[in-house]
Amino acid sequence: MKHRLLQNGPLLPALEKRLAEAFDVQLLPADASVMEFLHTHGAAFTGVVTSGAVGADAALMNALPSLKVISSFGVGFDKIDVQHAKARGIAAGITPDMLNDCVADLAFALILDVARGVSASDRFVRRGRWLTERFPLATKVSGKRIGILGLGRIGQAIARRAAGFDMAVGYHNRSTVAGSLFQYFASPILLAEWCDFLVVVVAGGPATRHLVSREVLDALGPKGFLINVARGTVIDEEALVQALVEKRIAGAGLDVFDAEPQVPEQLFALDNAVLLPHIASGTHETRQAMAELVFDNLMSFYSSGEVRRSAI
Repeated sequence: MKHRLLQNGPLLPALEKRLAEAFDVQLLPADASVMEFLHTHGAAFTGVVTSGAVGADAALMNALPSLKVISSFGVGFDKIDVQHAKARGIAAGITPDMLNDCVADLAFALILDVARGVSASDRFVRRGRWLTERFPLATKVSGKRIGILGLGRIGQAIARRAAGFDMAVGYHNRSTVAGSLFQYFASPILLAEWCDFLVVVVAGGPATRHLVSREVLDALGPKGFLINVARGTVIDEEALVQALVEKRIAGAGLDVFDAEPQVPEQLFALDNAVLLPHIASGTHETRQAMAELVFDNLMSFYSSGEVRRSAI
């Protein structure tokens, strides 16, 4: 018999097809009938497959008394209650490393775009303004200081790219990274005071909520740029909007937002803000690799009792 999986939220069609071939998969209802469904069928499922955007909270786990494994499409696990899973003895698999390069690439795309005014100058041309005006001077990227808030796998990939732009690299973590030759700063404020570009790549969740505060933004200052390819919750979004409107920072490149897909409308008219719809890992190659690891985490668990890449 096939193992029974509960699917929480949509996944890539190719992954859904592959899962359906190997497992008995049931999509969790998205309407008011969800509690009735879980009460009636919850005990039948031994696995959950989900995504970083949807996750699996303690309430869902508690409604699944036979649950043994969760496999999530994504590197972030701020929407998976990993402590509750650990306490229950539930394995939790994620897809790290698969997206490092694409997220780092996009971080640099945002750096170049917001500093050099790529998107803004494209709008300038399309609106016919080049016929009568000159586009304002922009900011050079090469040779500047880049501060990486979270020097994990993705942060280190960003640092490698920074070397190609002759940039000095500094970082802040909860502790220093063993073997790193980059300059360490004891707080986000100190890092922001030092750098020209502050790139946010820390994990989301309660521990990092509003880590980039008004004080950090003020430390970054009117010549500094903020780049966020982590989670929208890491930044005090209200303070950021105010800083951009008042030009207390030079600009921001944002791939994520606090209540996405809702984006503060004040940002729409600003040329010093580049706004993307959470596409950092959005390439065919990376999404395919992530899908394969979601599947492999499940196959590995059901054959050996362990996922290939664990969040716990």
